[in-house]
Amino acid sequence: MIKKLRLFILCFTALTVTAAAEGDTHAALPDGVRRVVFLGDSITSNGGYIIYIDDYFATRVPGAADVEFLNLGVASETLSGLSEANHAGGAFPRPDLAERLARVLDATKPDLVFLPYGVNDGIYQPLDADRFQKFKDGMTRTHEECEKRGIRVIHLTPAYDAGRNPAYGAVMAEYSKWLLGQRQRGWQVIDVFAAMNAALESARKDNPDFKFANDGVHPNEAGHWVMARAVLEGLGAGDVAQFKTGEEMARAAPNGEKILQLVRQRQGNLHAAWLRETRHLRPGEPGYKFETQDAEKKGREAGKQIEKLLQEK
Repeated sequence: MIKKLRLFILCFTALTVTAAAEGDTHAALPDGVRRVVFLGDSITSNGGYIIYIDDYFATRVPGAADVEFLNLGVASETLSGLSEANHAGGAFPRPDLAERLARVLDATKPDLVFLPYGVNDGIYQPLDADRFQKFKDGMTRTHEECEKRGIRVIHLTPAYDAGRNPAYGAVMAEYSKWLLGQRQRGWQVIDVFAAMNAALESARKDNPDFKFANDGVHPNEAGHWVMARAVLEGLGAGDVAQFKTGEEMARAAPNGEKILQLVRQRQGNLHAAWLRETRHLRPGEPGYKFETQDAEKKGREAGKQIEKLLQEK
């Protein structure tokens, strides 16, 4: 079982947890947080771990029904500004978060931002001082821009399956180590990298070929659940370690399967609409079904349906 992660709460003095069943606690957000934005690359754009987090708060945290979790992930993105010369076959460079950050923050006006970067920032190359410094500079610049606007920030160490590429896993370990060291500056950092690799090591005792990422980069559903569980535990959840999958967690709530389906639909609509609203430079993103106001309306309607389903026996 994954050891419970600790989030060093140096600034979130308002963070509280609500007692659940005996010996358990629910995850909680800082007081006043009603809109949460996840920035990030293709792992975030996939949205699996965000869906599980959204589902958890919708079904288990009193008063959290109206909290919005917005997925603003863009595939290939970095915050270091780096890109390979032949990225996407030379068709386009990796998007740089700095190019769109102000637009996203201005439009979404979040109370809390999650920053889960690093996997693309090393450009899948050996550890290099210049590349590493650009990652540090980009992360620091992004953190400070959010703080300047009064937005709380939580960092996630890279969600990388080091078992697929131990050499690059060692690079991501260094990136993670630096991020964790920023706790001394008051940064909030949840160690997703350690969670994924602890789970990988445990699973490989029974199945040496086990992996979270078939392509070495993008986690499957099991990997996204490990990510979600790490975040929820970092936010104080004592009631998620018992679940082996996100679907199992969802089914434990009244009408859990129906609610998870509503959460998936809500997340998909909001993700597409907000990417359209805030724009980015990466070509080839999926089409957009709704304008932002329509997606928001459908999201509120889904929230009402979820509340009704929770009250049914």
